[in-house]
Amino acid sequence: MPIGKLIILKRKPILFSTADQIDNCITEYFTWIEGEYHLEMLPLKPIGKNLPEVCEQKVWDRSPQPATLTGLALHLGFDSLQAFETYENKGKFASALKRARLRVENEYEKQLLTQPSTGAIFALKSLGWLDKATEKVADSQPTPLSIKIEIIETAVVPACQEQDVVI
Repeated sequence: MPIGKLIILKRKPILFSTADQIDNCITEYFTWIEGEYHLEMLPLKPIGKNLPEVCEQKVWDRSPQPATLTGLALHLGFDSLQAFETYENKGKFASALKRARLRVENEYEKQLLTQPSTGAIFALKSLGWLDKATEKVADSQPTPLSIKIEIIETAVVPACQEQDVVI
């Protein structure tokens, strides 16, 4: 490339032209992560010498996946989380993207009820949630005060030892 030439990069086209398009794509993502299965008549585990019972059971063709913000952004066609957040903060699709983010947060929030939930806690904190217990501790600590000490000389000389004190 010759030196001194100005290169003008073309702006990426907007990913969606209507709110319905983005809503459909968001719904498609949440449907996709549910996984796909079919039902089969399969035997249950045998009990003792009895023949196993046959029961209709789910057989996963594609396992469910957890909802993630980056997974959503990739599914919608964004090439970075920053681009997703830019669309989310302004523009005609902001409302749909904010609602989609809430759906992802909702999935993490549900995971708080299971054990262990440390991964969900970490994810929610990175999405801006605050731990109320640590927030209150930080707020309840008094701010340190500055104390100014001024030494004033007087005619009385302070005692250096206990024997010098006269009562």
